[in-house]
Amino acid sequence: MKSQSLFAAVSLAAVMLFASSVSFGETRAAIDQGVHATMQQFDQLNPMHKDLLPRAKGVLVFPKVTKGGVGVGGQFGEGALLINGKAVSYYSVASASVGLTLGLAKHKEIILFMTQEALDKFTTSHGWTIGADTGVAVLSKGAGGSYDTQTLQRPILAFVFGEKGLMGDISLEGTKVTKLDDK
Repeated sequence: MKSQSLFAAVSLAAVMLFASSVSFGETRAAIDQGVHATMQQFDQLNPMHKDLLPRAKGVLVFPKVTKGGVGVGGQFGEGALLINGKAVSYYSVASASVGLTLGLAKHKEIILFMTQEALDKFTTSHGWTIGADTGVAVLSKGAGGSYDTQTLQRPILAFVFGEKGLMGDISLEGTKVTKLDDK
């Protein structure tokens, strides 16, 4: 019983520490600056991206997603949806987990909506969850590597790159994306 209380206290402290390290509520200008830098880095990682990006109907960019925890974990980040290279709306990404979570890491996420139908489904939803849509191909190592033609036929492609820190997993399963109110 005593070890369970200690574990709960340590987990709660870790979540509070994690939450305090995440910068909530960035301004549009700060998000736009991060999105621009992330897109430049993404272009430089793989020459195939220069052909892939113009084919996307929309690009959702999260320049900094912080993920961490001890036992209880979570992640949070803010970004923008680009259509024809212009930010049209702003979003947050968040998830929580309970289990064997240990560490703290930051990464970048880019989600490409390759069909108009996929983009429309995303923009009309009230809280879209990665993994609930079976058409998402998550390419955590694909940002700098190669991908095959079968992967490119998926309606949604998600890239995770620029990992810093130490975290056990890079899964996006169960991650919820929510539109932010005007800032």
